[in-house]
Order: sequence, then structure tokens, then C-alpha cells
Amino acid sequence: MMALVLAGIALAAATLSGLTGLGGGTLLIAALYALGFTPAMAVPLHAAVQLVSNAARVVAYLPHVRWSGFGLFLVGALPAPFALAPLVVAAPADVVRITMAAFLLLALVPGWLARLRLAGTPGLVVAGVLSGGLGTVVGATGLIIAPFFLDRRWPKETVIATMAVCQAAGHAAKILAFAVAGFGLGGQLDLLWPMALAVVAGTALGRWLIGLVDESRFRWLVKMILLVLACQLGIDGAIGLVQQGGTQ
Repeated sequence: MMALVLAGIALAAATLSGLTGLGGGTLLIAALYALGFTPAMAVPLHAAVQLVSNAARVVAYLPHVRWSGFGLFLVGALPAPFALAPLVVAAPADVVRITMAAFLLLALVPGWLARLRLAGTPGLVVAGVLSGGLGTVVGATGLIIAPFFLDRRWPKETVIATMAVCQAAGHAAKILAFAVAGFGLGGQLDLLWPMALAVVAGTALGRWLIGLVDESRFRWLVKMILLVLACQLGIDGAIGLVQQGGTQ
């Protein structure tokens, strides 16, 4: 029963990501936490499913990948998971959720990344650092790194394709880092394979739906997703901190 529930959530998450290039990973990790998975279980499982999802998007959008951007992203993304994976169980997830929410709300302010000089080459390196660092703690960072890709004014297919290949590499690094730290996926294969099939189907569905969304509506849809999920992350983090304070 749990496998079917997770497969349904994975299908919805992958459809969202296939359509917009972001948001699905956050939906999936939130569901895993809501269902009682610990960070040591949720983050590697999420990384494996999202690796399949992003790999499927890379295949679907391969001609649109901006490989130079991928190389810059890897410079920042690869080292952090191996340093942080052993500490993930003790990480203050609720504080990180609130930080993520604040960052996403700032991302909705036009032009602030350019004013901070993060919109060019340094921006993709910073996106990699955020993905490798925060991603090892909270699992999903697509919404955090999205502004660094969106601010480059690439076509929507290039945004989706390049984010997909960058995130796929980041998730692969997390899986390896957690395995080295003793948090492998061997005990969760019964959950992993139906979720993996679901994300492939969801990616195909999202790829079909994208033809129905024009450029301006795509940008608007992404901003609405950023706003809604930022609010949700902030609320979840605040509730978690209040509950934690009440039990002390």
C-alpha cells in the first residue's frame, strides 16, 4: 500500500517537473517527511527517485542542454555532499526550511540576483554550492537554484534541460555520499522501483503538456509555484520549531 501511495505522489511530482522544470522534488520530499520517513531514509530515497526523474527529462530535452552551464554547476555541487551526509540526521531541518522560504520569496523580487552579480557565470557555481550543501540536508533544492537558471533568460526548454542534467548529477553525488556514510538504499528497493516507473511516466506526461504552455505563461506559472511552495515551506518550518519548543 505504501508503495502505491508513493508511486502516485511521484507521478504527480514528475509531471509538475516535466512541465515546469521545478517543484516536483519539493513535493516528493515533503510527502516522504509527512509519511514519517527520517532524513537518513528520506533524502537517499528522494535522491534516487529524482535521479531517475531528472535523467528522464535529460533524455526528453537533450538537444536543449547548455553543457557549459552544467560544468559550472558541478564545480560547486560535488564536494559538499560527502562532507555533510554524516551529519544529516542531526541537521536542523525546520530552520533550513524557513531559510529556503525566505530565499524563494526574495527570488520573486525582479533583478535582485543581477544586483548581487549572481546572474552570470558565478551564479551557476553558487547554485551548485546551494544544491550540494542544502540538498544534502533537505533533499530538494530545485526551487532554491531555479532563480539562477531563470534569470539567464534562456528559453523554457533550455531551463528545464539544463536544470535536469545539473540536478541529476547532484542527486547521484548524494546517493554516493550517503552510501559512504552508511545510509544505503538496500532496504528501500521495494519502494524505489514503483516510484521510479511513476516518475518516468510523469516526465512523459509533463513533456506532452508543455506544448500547451507559452513562454509568458511558463514564467508566470513558475513564479506562482515559487510563491506557494515558499509559503508552505515557511509554515512547515515554523510549525516544526513551535512543536519542538513545546516538547522541551
